Amino acid sequence: MTGTPSRIVVRPPNWLGDAVMALPSLAAVRAHFRDAHLTVAAVPAVAAIFREQTETRPDAVIDLPSAAREAIATLQGGGFDLGILWPNSWRSAWQFRRAAIRERWGYAGPARRLLLTRGISRAGAGLHQADYYRHLVTALGIAGADDYLPSLAARPASLERADTLLASFPVPAGSPLVGFAPGAAYGQAKQWFPERMAEVAARLVAGHGATCLLLGASHDRDAGRAIESWLRANAPAAAPRVLNLIGRTSLQTLVGVISRTVTMVANDSGAMHLAAAVGRPVVAVFGPTNERATRPIGDHHVLTASVFCRPCMLRDCPIDHRCMKRISVDDVHTVVSRVLSAQGSH
Repeated sequence: MTGTPSRIVVRPPNWLGDAVMALPSLAAVRAHFRDAHLTVAAVPAVAAIFREQTETRPDAVIDLPSAAREAIATLQGGGFDLGILWPNSWRSAWQFRRAAIRERWGYAGPARRLLLTRGISRAGAGLHQADYYRHLVTALGIAGADDYLPSLAARPASLERADTLLASFPVPAGSPLVGFAPGAAYGQAKQWFPERMAEVAARLVAGHGATCLLLGASHDRDAGRAIESWLRANAPAAAPRVLNLIGRTSLQTLVGVISRTVTMVANDSGAMHLAAAVGRPVVAVFGPTNERATRPIGDHHVLTASVFCRPCMLRDCPIDHRCMKRISVDDVHTVVSRVLSAQGSH
């Protein structure tokens, strides 16, 4: 493009985990165009992430409407001269073009190459998803993405909301908070069994005096209910110390709550990446998905089972779900206990 853009809009990925993994590449854009006005236009499900403290440091964050006409009108009103797309969809590029954004950059594909003014060939297979996004900006001539990790810190307002929510429950003073994210948006095959999560939680209550927090979005409620049901039947003494917050937190409040935990037990999910970005040690259970592509970045614990069929990347297991069955309660409890002991020693 000719000249330096003065108003830039970036369109991050639509899924929470991907939006977190895109943070290093977004931070590189911010550093490269440090004098430009930077707007993040994101779907409402992830927009709040960019209102927390990140290296993206946007000047504005837009909750992009789901209706195409409204989204285009919102983008047109920004007067943007450069738009950079992280999603690969035809729809996102078409909206940028219809919004008359002069320069439109992103990964090119057969269906949308003509919608972009600068299309980049997609990165090769085998990369971690964060590196896939880093490749996008590096190929666009924006250096420095490797200098950043996916990281964010909760704003004081988010911590205040979390503290208000937690104060409404009988959490004993000094009890370590352990987060559990029993859901996964991609499919049920990614979910370790709720009864096993429940047993881990019960052991942590009994052995470490922990208070366990069930966290997730509204579509994770069935997993939360299954955990509560197992506890009532098998560990009633522990049940009051396992608090079901699934579907009760906004994304802003969720960031604050995770910030108050000591560690997080999670499936391969957006909550897993969010906890890692906030700086909480994560114990991640991987089944059908590829930990080389989506493992939490940093010093975390990734548990897998050695079976011939993984990673299959299927939403539902067509056989016996052996990749999850062979990860035992003892496996997870041992690692979480070790993390709690190490955190307590500091």
